[in-house]
Amino acid sequence: MASTQTWTIEIDLAARRELDKLDKPIANRILKFLYQRIARLESPQQVGERLQGALSPYWKYRVGDYRVICSIEHARFVVLVLRVGHRREIYSR
Repeated sequence: MASTQTWTIEIDLAARRELDKLDKPIANRILKFLYQRIARLESPQQVGERLQGALSPYWKYRVGDYRVICSIEHARFVVLVLRVGHRREIYSR
């Protein structure tokens, strides 16, 4: 059954800056994942994973060695991208 509602992807300014610092092919792969995979899902939680502890309101998506940290806003059907980075560094800040 196809979802009648698609999710909007919004990218926070800080996440946009992090994306801009990545190599173009990696940034494009992440954006393609968000817009072609996540936005079309009935629920963005289907492929993501909830973070633990103090970060439990947020979700992460794995794109190769990179992680995308998001807030899922059900009322607006928005996936807000907060952070993008390599898995070694994403949780340290």
